[in-house]
Amino acid sequence: MLHSDVTDGILKAFYKVYNSLGYGFLEKVYENALVIELVNSGFQVRQQYPIQVLYEKQPVGEYFADLLVNDLIVLELKTAECTRDEHVAQLTNYLKATRKEVGLLLNFGSKPEFKRIVFTNSFQKSA
Repeated sequence: MLHSDVTDGILKAFYKVYNSLGYGFLEKVYENALVIELVNSGFQVRQQYPIQVLYEKQPVGEYFADLLVNDLIVLELKTAECTRDEHVAQLTNYLKATRKEVGLLLNFGSKPEFKRIVFTNSFQKSA
């Protein structure tokens, strides 16, 4: 799998944070704890990574991905009861806009849950 060495390390950190903190905190608490765990594991992490959305090569909006790891993997964190289609769509759009190919949706809900999203197509290569 593409970038599996990095995603494996991220998932290990995700479960460590979840097992330590449990369920019920705000998303920002998990984000900050995950940054600490990832940095301690040797990863480069950027918080609130800015994403500019372009249309016809002109900016039309700006979003912020929760984390970018090793300039490869976009992380979107949630504290929902379960992941939903709109969460997957959000992360997929982040991948489109950043030209990154792999994203992880990490849910710190009542049960820990993750989804791995891979986005590679001709649109991304030519945009």
